[in-house]
This record gives sequence, C-alpha cells and structure tokens, in this order.
Amino acid sequence: MSSIANLAAVLVLAPLLLGVINRTKAVVAGRSGPPLLQAYFDLAKLLRKGFVVSETTTWVFLAGPVVSVVAPAVAALLLPLGGRPSALSFTGDMILFVGVFSLARFFVAAAAMDTGSPFEGMGAAREVTFSALAEPALLFGLLALTRTSGSLSLTGMFDLGASHAWQKASASIVLVLASWFIVLLAENSRVPFDDPNTHLELTMVHEVMVLDHAGPAFGFIVYGAALKLAVFSSLLVLLLKPAASGSWALDLVLFSGGILAVGVVVGLVESSMARLRLVRIPQLLVTAALLAGFAVVLVLR
Repeated sequence: MSSIANLAAVLVLAPLLLGVINRTKAVVAGRSGPPLLQAYFDLAKLLRKGFVVSETTTWVFLAGPVVSVVAPAVAALLLPLGGRPSALSFTGDMILFVGVFSLARFFVAAAAMDTGSPFEGMGAAREVTFSALAEPALLFGLLALTRTSGSLSLTGMFDLGASHAWQKASASIVLVLASWFIVLLAENSRVPFDDPNTHLELTMVHEVMVLDHAGPAFGFIVYGAALKLAVFSSLLVLLLKPAASGSWALDLVLFSGGILAVGVVVGLVESSMARLRLVRIPQLLVTAALLAGFAVVLVLR
C-alpha cells in the first residue's frame, strides 16, 4: 500500500510541480502569478478540445505523446519512492530506468520529424544532442551509487541508510546531487538550457518539437513533461531523504514535500539566471558528466 500511495503521489503531484515553479518565479518577480492548480485546469481544457492531424503524418505522430506519458510512469515504478520498495524491481533495472527515457525521447523526436516541419526537425536534433551529453552524467551517478550500496537494483541502490553511504561517501553523493540537478534542468528543458515559455522557434528546443500537437495529444505531452520532471525530482529527494521512518504516511508527506521543494529550487534558479547560448549548453552538460565521473572515482579509491 505504501508503494502504491507514493506512486500515486508522483502521478497526482506532477502538474502541481509546474504550478509551484511558476508561482515561485512570480513571487520573486513581484507578481501574483497563476494559480497553483493552473496546470490541472490547462490539462482539463486540452483534453476537451479537438485536434487536426496533418495528412503527411503517420501513426508515429500520435505515438509520441502516448510514449511520453508511459515512459516516466514506468520509470516511477522502478524507483523506491518515499524510501519504500519499488513496485517493479529487478537486478539491473537502472538500465531500464535510463532506457525508458531514451525511448520516449526517440518517439517524441520522431513525431516532430514526422510532421515534415524544418523547425521541428531542428528542435529534435537539439534535443537528441543535448540528451546524449546528459545521459552519461545520469549513468555515472548510478554507477557511483551502485559501488556505494553494492546493489545493481534501484531499490537497494537508494537504500543509503542501510549502506551508510552518507558516512562512507558523502563527497561522492554531493557530487551526484549536483550533477543530477544539472541533468534535471537539461532533460526537462528548463532554464538555463531552454525556456518553456518562449515562442521563438529559432531558440526553442523542446517546445518547438510539439508545435503541431494540439488538444488531447498536446495534453499528453504537457502531462508527460510534468511527470518526467517529478520523476527526476524524486531522484534528488531519494538521495537527500533515503531512510524510511516507521510511518508510511509520514514518509509520504516528507516525500511529497521534497518534490515540491525541488520545484521551488528550480523556480529560484530560473528567476536568477538567464538562458545560456546554445554553444554553452554542451559545456555545462560535460561539467555534469565530469562531476558524476569524479564521484565514481572517489568511490573506487
């Protein structure tokens, strides 16, 4: 029951995380901002709308939005949310965790190119290029945790309390945290890598890929992006609050609060930084990979 409750919390809180980010940015800017539940209202509106599909598209165009929701949902099943055992756990599941996001990225990029639009193809090329640099940082971080915990499963890997990882390799975990926060911003197209609120096709990365999606299809894209952000936020929360208490209700509250706290931090980052030039983005992603690589080196000493 506790694992199901934690999974449900991620699925339900995902749109609220977007509201927390937008409200944080509004408060910093001195504005009232949109309601916290605005993302839920937007999703309900999109699901009620109709949409037009171009004659040049195939089934790939509609498969992209569906896979973008299914992939982070499967990834959430693999994580020991709230310090509880994951709903789906096996040896080597960390490879599947990274793979499902790669699968979603492939289908969304393929859906963008399926439209035949040069702008969407440009966005797809940027998305795939940046993700190719972000994935090594994620994998190096998982390797460091594997070495620290002695487990090849995400459930055992994030049981840092039992493995006393913070006492034995606190420096490595801090490096992984810093690296994964950069990956979170990059994989979810947040500032300084991308601006989710921009409408200039020449500067967009993720948003330009979904210009032809509308109605329920675009609603799936929006919810899938929010769910992906919630899953990556869960990675940071699991590192900072790895041990489970005696009460699953308390763990659920702390876990949910941790996810929303990550949203506040993302909002503060977006309020204090400008978007990077495209030529600078690979440098920051390589830095994230180096941080995680140093974490591996430290635990191998």
